[in-house]
Amino acid sequence: MKPFKTMAHIHSLNGEMKEITVLRQEDMFGHPIQNSYIVDYNGVICTAIFNPITSQYYADDKYGKFKEAQNG
Repeated sequence: MKPFKTMAHIHSLNGEMKEITVLRQEDMFGHPIQNSYIVDYNGVICTAIFNPITSQYYADDKYGKFKEAQNG
């Protein structure tokens, strides 16, 4: 999967839409987790889900945070 930019509802902004970069699909024990992704929002690597009914992403930069992205 090639990283791509899209809009998402951001948890820390109470659902306000902002741009994210979808980095890869999240996996567990080598198996992809359906509709679950690792994303970069404003330098924060976090989890996001994709809702196929609304066709929208929801990024959790509060509780789903992995780390701050490294610049450079």
